[in-house]
Amino acid sequence: MESESTIDRILRRGAAAPESEFDGDQLDLEERESLRRVPGLSTELQDITDVEYRQLRLEKVVLIGVWGSGTITDAENSLRELAALAETAGAEVLDGVLQRRPKPDPATYFGKGKAQELCELVAALGADTVIADGELGPSQRRALEDVVKIKVVDRTAIILDIFAQHAKSREGKAQVELAQLEYLLPRLRGWGDSMSRQAGGQAAGGVGIGSRGPGETKIELDRRRINTRMAKLRREISLMKQARDVKRSAREKSKVPQVAIAGYTNAGKSSLLNRLTKAGVLVENALFATLDPTIRKHQTLDGREYTLADTVGFVRSLPHQLVEAFRSTLEEISAADLIIHVVDATDPNPMGQIKTVRAVIRDVEASAIEELVVFNKSDLISEADAVLLRGLIPGCLLISTRTGLGINELEKRIAEFLPRPDVEFFGLIPYDRGDLVSRTHLSGKVLNFEYVEAGTKIHALVRPDLANELSGFATRP
Repeated sequence: MESESTIDRILRRGAAAPESEFDGDQLDLEERESLRRVPGLSTELQDITDVEYRQLRLEKVVLIGVWGSGTITDAENSLRELAALAETAGAEVLDGVLQRRPKPDPATYFGKGKAQELCELVAALGADTVIADGELGPSQRRALEDVVKIKVVDRTAIILDIFAQHAKSREGKAQVELAQLEYLLPRLRGWGDSMSRQAGGQAAGGVGIGSRGPGETKIELDRRRINTRMAKLRREISLMKQARDVKRSAREKSKVPQVAIAGYTNAGKSSLLNRLTKAGVLVENALFATLDPTIRKHQTLDGREYTLADTVGFVRSLPHQLVEAFRSTLEEISAADLIIHVVDATDPNPMGQIKTVRAVIRDVEASAIEELVVFNKSDLISEADAVLLRGLIPGCLLISTRTGLGINELEKRIAEFLPRPDVEFFGLIPYDRGDLVSRTHLSGKVLNFEYVEAGTKIHALVRPDLANELSGFATRP
């Protein structure tokens, strides 16, 4: 009863087509009749001492994908990214295959014949699991499992599993659990009597007495438990969101500029936060190492304070359940004055990363915010590649958080984007308005100040909005 154990595990962590002359996309005979092997995906351990040292048996998986549009390079890169996701989730990739077809088969994802070939491949390799590079419908997954005789999961399930492993905070765990349950609910599977429904009278079976079922069956019980738990999680996340909103509104009230670091997973966002602020955030060469946002204060080179927020990374085909569940976290981006968009310079398809991240930024209604694209890990690329990247995104920066390359230039660019205090203020602020003195220090540039009997004499450069509030305390120089 696989579905039962999955539900219990998740809950336990929180307690006919119209006629047309078009004959479809015509594919080469060779491509239609064969699966395309993607080389270089296997991570199977060769040294027995490694196995003994680790003392664990990783789940052995075979990756499958459908190449329907775009180039073969794009399709292979997507499958390699899936391999990285599988490794992060704790699997050992044995092989990966692509089928050339316009769209996935509605019954078994692969066509019937290719699904049987896949069955022979997994049997020969001794694989435990098949992972599809896309989201499988419940019936697709069941039909493919019936053919290959082993467990089948999709890209969404892998990403959810990684999030479940990496969530640390109470809010992060609640968000991941909600996303998992939303994904699991339409995929519940029952067997035999467990599929029967409550029945009563002729309305149910048409034969009256004797047609009544056994009451609430197991699959119905599972569905009710999941809906109850999801409702509770939504209430908890809503309360956590209120606390986050209070903190955010306090930062907005103090008029301290806010900068958000966004980007693809494993692009180096946390490393950049550590390099700029010495925040000590976990940095790991793994996908989705950061799930909980970290916010730190920092200063521009001329002394203006602002906050830096490290946010969760994105990935191609990010499950919509996660985008919704992590919406309160992603609001750190929509509240920012500037988005530092970090891109992995060594990725074979950087524009693909950029498009993915910008799509999520658009989903959280932050497209109007100023964006500074930063290519990280530029110490690992050639000069020719560096020239190519500079031409790709005009005005971008090339940096390395490992060596410090380009960090000073980045700090200068951040200072240029942030509002600059340019209104000169001379005044005497009474001691009972210490809040104005504090805001002058935080968001302005204090040139001179002196404590006198009547209050604090200040000479500073402030922003126009603060100058209006201070106008009642202005004095002559």
